[in-house]
Amino acid sequence: MKRGRTAGRLTTALRAVPHRLRADLWTGAAEAPLPAGGRPPAWLEWRPAIVGPLVVLGIVLLAANTNAYALRFGFGMPLAFLVAGAQAAAPVLALYRPVLAWWATTGALLLVGYVAAAGPDPSAPLPWQRSGLPAQATVLFFAALRVRPRATVEMLVLGTLAGVLANGWVSGDLRNDHVPALVLAVCALVGALLRGRQKARTELVVQEQLTAEERARRTLLEERSRIARELHDVVAHHMSVISIQAQVAPHLAENPSDELRENLRGIRQNAVEALTELRRVLGVLRAADTPSGSVPHAPQPTLDRLGELVGNVRAAGVEVTTGTTGTPRPLSPGTGLSAYRIVQEALSNAMRHAPGAGVHIAIGYLHDRITLRITNTAPDRPAPSSPGAGHGLLGMHERAAMLGGELATGPTPDGGYEVAAALPAPAASDTPSDDAEDTR
Repeated sequence: MKRGRTAGRLTTALRAVPHRLRADLWTGAAEAPLPAGGRPPAWLEWRPAIVGPLVVLGIVLLAANTNAYALRFGFGMPLAFLVAGAQAAAPVLALYRPVLAWWATTGALLLVGYVAAAGPDPSAPLPWQRSGLPAQATVLFFAALRVRPRATVEMLVLGTLAGVLANGWVSGDLRNDHVPALVLAVCALVGALLRGRQKARTELVVQEQLTAEERARRTLLEERSRIARELHDVVAHHMSVISIQAQVAPHLAENPSDELRENLRGIRQNAVEALTELRRVLGVLRAADTPSGSVPHAPQPTLDRLGELVGNVRAAGVEVTTGTTGTPRPLSPGTGLSAYRIVQEALSNAMRHAPGAGVHIAIGYLHDRITLRITNTAPDRPAPSSPGAGHGLLGMHERAAMLGGELATGPTPDGGYEVAAALPAPAASDTPSDDAEDTR
């Protein structure tokens, strides 16, 4: 039973050989396509430099083979020049069309062996060892760099058979055929190993790119989760205030009507239900990332705590100055929190990436927005390598975009770095802000 199955598999495999040979060596499907939009293999970038030595090799082969084919193998000069030219051009062609180049060398080798068998010089050199081997070995090496390993083996086997047949037509002696066969095997093996190494490096680069993209995406999600947790606290506070005010309002009015009581009761009920849903959906975000033993519901910071933040940074040895233009005014909780976080992240980046640099924080209160500008000078020493994903700028952009504001970052002409943001912050009145400046 097992013998029958084995024989059936062997028969199927043998029947598939012609189809595989046709697919690999006739249609050119075995040639590895050049990367689309990616970095090509290094040796393909060297092709312009490789062409020169191959042209020199081709000229030498053309001169030597044309003379040998015409005088010793019985070729006429036109046919000798044509066959020798095909063998000379094949190595250059192999850089771009390796399968076609292999067919050129293999066909030329068989033609030389067939014509030389009836040539006038019985002492003519064997075609596989002298005239055909250099071009054939070079083409097989470059082909192994581009085609699949299966096609490389097919080229090696068929090329060896073609060489043995060509030598057999001339002399009938197969004792010296192992030398060119070994040369072809070494060329094919080296080319296949280099191709495998290049393929592994390419896959590694692709994986590194995918990892970097996944890390950026994960960091973006983490920053959005953090923003959602902070906004949960802000919105929950306001909903709680609305609920309490709706509950107290009937006691502040004299003889409130039933309609007013009912409306206020509905407002309070809706506020309580919204607060419950908000806590159910977003409260889990805070619980997931709150370390054990910490305060889970500490008040979120705003620009009112900027002095404390600057003091901590100065205590770490960083020279920080601040400047304010316009009249400071209360900001909405979301705007105040985002402004604080942007300044905090900009200071962290300056401490991490610009050691020894001074930092200036400029805050401007305009009629309809607040502007932030955090600038650091050039560092006085190289920055040490820092762990982490390094996507703090991404979080700042997310906060500005969430509020409908703008944020720009980039190096300054003096070698420093600047973070500039503009966040919507409408004033309570239409009176323009003062232009007085307070610098500390």
